[in-house]
Amino acid sequence: MILVTGGAGFIGANFVLDWLAQADEPVVNLDKLTYAGNPENLAGLRDDPRHVFVQGDINDRPLVAKLLARHRPRAIVHFAAESHVDRSINGPGEFIQTNINGTFSLLEEARAFWQGLAGADKAAFRFLHVSTDEVYGSLGPNDPPFAETTAYAPNSPYSASKAASDHLVRAYRHTYGLPTLTTNCSNNYGACQFPEKLIPLVLLNALNGKPLPIYGNGLNVRDWLYVGDHCAAIRAVLAGGRLGETYNIGGWNEKTNLDVVHTLCAILDELKPAANGQPYASLITYVKDRPGHDARYAIDARKIERELGWKPAETFDSGIRKTVAWYLANLGWVENVVSGEYQNWMATNYQNRGAS
Repeated sequence: MILVTGGAGFIGANFVLDWLAQADEPVVNLDKLTYAGNPENLAGLRDDPRHVFVQGDINDRPLVAKLLARHRPRAIVHFAAESHVDRSINGPGEFIQTNINGTFSLLEEARAFWQGLAGADKAAFRFLHVSTDEVYGSLGPNDPPFAETTAYAPNSPYSASKAASDHLVRAYRHTYGLPTLTTNCSNNYGACQFPEKLIPLVLLNALNGKPLPIYGNGLNVRDWLYVGDHCAAIRAVLAGGRLGETYNIGGWNEKTNLDVVHTLCAILDELKPAANGQPYASLITYVKDRPGHDARYAIDARKIERELGWKPAETFDSGIRKTVAWYLANLGWVENVVSGEYQNWMATNYQNRGAS
């Protein structure tokens, strides 16, 4: 048995689905079901006895303690987080509450549970914290990629809150001996991603003939990681990672935002041409940039390959085609996700940006 937090969100749900597709070890899935936590992501597990879903908050320490005592998991895989930079700029409080306070609460309950174990159970227990490359700050065009030894320099409320959670995890290893592992990943993409992030936002807007908003000049660079590759990497770290270590997980796919959008438009032109016959790229619209928008992220993923034998199976071209195909085949999922709350967010974030 393992306990997964945030397992109804984008990456967490993909991890739970992949886990149960490859093993019979049960999962307790704790998720608050905020805007990005979607039970439909887990619809295929509705009658699966290996999946125990619990709606709840990682800040609810009595609930976490009860789950740990009842299910006695051998590991906690901690995905639960507020994760969108723009939302953190508009409302940082929730990011502090979930990413920092929530991680602290979870660590405290994990520590109490772990200290009550004995023998082989205590030795086998793991706390795996899933984090982001954004904690490292921004790179120049010729800087080497982020390594595990890169100094932290977060530039948004989101990345600062994740950096704080990383430091808490490190401190609990150093101070209390809690058997922790940390992963820092690059930008994920794939099935079930909430359409506030670049790739699903562009797909959704394009299919509805709406403008495709590009921040600034569109030349900000990100390393893109297919979510299935990320899930495989987390399994590898959980199985064989050295205690107290950090592992960077990247796709070796640096792309500008503009390149990504043009790629999406070209695939849509091929698979689902617009009814008006116009190329989807004609919808590209440049809008006012995000405050403090980091110029470039890039991940050096050699450590995890060297120590654990993991490297991404998907190229960007193969992964992005799988992603577009999934969204085209699951438009009902998209329609259910695009709720009033989502529309409110889009209005809040984009209505006053104007052209760049």
